[in-house]
Amino acid sequence: MAIRIYKPTSNARRNMSVTDYTQLSKDGPEKSLLAPIKKHSGRNSYGRITVRHRGGGNRKKYRIIDFKRQKVGMTAEVLGIEYDPNRSAFIALLQYEDGTKSYITAPHGLKKGDKVTSGAEADIKVGNALPLSAIPTGTFIHNIELYPGKGAQIARSAGIMAQLMAKENGYALVRLPSGELRNFPDKCIASIGQVSNIDHENVKIGKAGRKRHLGWRPTVRGSVMNPNDHPHGGGEGKSPIGRPGPVTPWGKPTLGYRTRKTHKASDKLIVRRRNHK
Repeated sequence: MAIRIYKPTSNARRNMSVTDYTQLSKDGPEKSLLAPIKKHSGRNSYGRITVRHRGGGNRKKYRIIDFKRQKVGMTAEVLGIEYDPNRSAFIALLQYEDGTKSYITAPHGLKKGDKVTSGAEADIKVGNALPLSAIPTGTFIHNIELYPGKGAQIARSAGIMAQLMAKENGYALVRLPSGELRNFPDKCIASIGQVSNIDHENVKIGKAGRKRHLGWRPTVRGSVMNPNDHPHGGGEGKSPIGRPGPVTPWGKPTLGYRTRKTHKASDKLIVRRRNHK
């Protein structure tokens, strides 16, 4: 999917681009697969802000995505590729042989009219979902389960793909998009191919208002705040932060500081970290 660049009719349009959606289905979403979303503006159940700079944005409904692909051995036809306001990737509407419809994350190259299926006996073809034990080494995959039967959790955003590197002793070694090497149980399901909308990273927002439409409120740097508002604030002119390293508004180290808990149960599955030199 290509990028469409606007003509510079204004200062905002001069630096704005958008994904070309001409190849997507224009029939609208499947109403039976829609669910309401309540806005929380970054607040938790106590009403406290846990994610800053969120709020507003256009109204949208959630598309129910089938991340488990449990209809094993049943062929489904792709009725169309659609836009999903809740994720960076496109989604594909499937209709199975029994008439059931469902959404999946669309891989790059999947088109209307294609046939997809899931199960250990499925072909190694874009859009098919198989256990890692049935996928050849070296295959590019996405939508990977962390635990068998839980549903895909890894490699789901636009343009992302992982690679199956090896299989041994009931585990499959996968190289993730971050560069991390990690073992997965070989019974976990993964989909073949690369996630669609590979040009998503090249889109330029162009203006502040478009960011507000996405639900993001303005972000203010700590160095331009007052000392009572942020540890970086205060001083005359453009002062340095005055601390050994960058911190959050609550004084905790940030920007490169490792926050992963020590002695996690999954540590034994990680062969090489993403920041390995």
